[in-house]
Amino acid sequence: MKTKEYIQDLRSKSVEELNAELVAAKKELFNLRFQNATNQLENTSRIKEVRHNIARIQTIVSEKANA
Repeated sequence: MKTKEYIQDLRSKSVEELNAELVAAKKELFNLRFQNATNQLENTSRIKEVRHNIARIQTIVSEKANA
């Protein structure tokens, strides 16, 4: 999914859905880091991608909280 489409998808969700997605992304990041530490991770760029997605989710949650 492209970045702009992903951001539009996030903006259409409620705060509860965003928090659930944030928890899922953090779990995925933990699993990726664990795989990286045990040399089982093939696509290391996925870690960076998930970190950026977590930041995007947190930004939209804070925007909705301030609105």
